[in-house]
Order: sequence, then structure tokens, then C-alpha cells
Amino acid sequence: MSTNDSSGKLNTVVAEARRAREDREKGYREKSLKMYPWVCGRCAREFTRQNLTQLTVHHRDHNHDNNPSDGSNWELLCLYCHDNEHSRFTEAEYGNTSTETEKSAATHNPFSGLGEMLKNKE
Repeated sequence: MSTNDSSGKLNTVVAEARRAREDREKGYREKSLKMYPWVCGRCAREFTRQNLTQLTVHHRDHNHDNNPSDGSNWELLCLYCHDNEHSRFTEAEYGNTSTETEKSAATHNPFSGLGEMLKNKE
């Protein structure tokens, strides 16, 4: 097989995958835009027809194949909030962030001997 044949097949596969993704996105995107107001669910930025391309459909469970007809897995987010959400999800997945903070009492008291030191100074 020549290099041109393999790169041609790769280009065909990539083009088909992109087309399939765009078709899938059109279906749930159009439905979600009819269901929900054109407002980012995080920052509350409002959108019009002129900037609607900046409003994305976020899958709450991060599964792009989970598209219930009632829209319960969708959330409209602007590009920035959508990127932020996916960054947080990726970081949490790899254990770089924690959703719960552990609170412990302080054990060191830097002023514990201060009173005694002041008495001795007098």
C-alpha cells in the first residue's frame, strides 16, 4: 500500500467521523435551542442569532451519546464556561482536584509562649 493510499483512507475516515459528529450534534443542538432560553447556564450571558454559534450544548453526564428527548442531560453553556467545565471534569478524573476539602484543626500555636516571655521581660 502506498503512502497516498493510506493517507487517502485516513482522510476519508476522518471526514466521515466529522460528518457523523456534526449530524449527531445538529439533532440535539437544534432540539436544545428550541427547548431552552439562549442563555449560558453558568455565567447567564444572553445570546442572539448573531452570536448563537458561541452557545454550546453541554452533556451533564459527559456522555455525548446520552441524548434523552426531554433534554434532561443537556445544558446550554457559552464556549468559555463549556471549556471550563470540561477542564474541571478532566482534572477531577485524573485526581488533580478534590471536590471535598478536608478540614483539620490547627495544631501549632505560634504565640503559645508569648505570655511567659512577656512576664520574664518585665
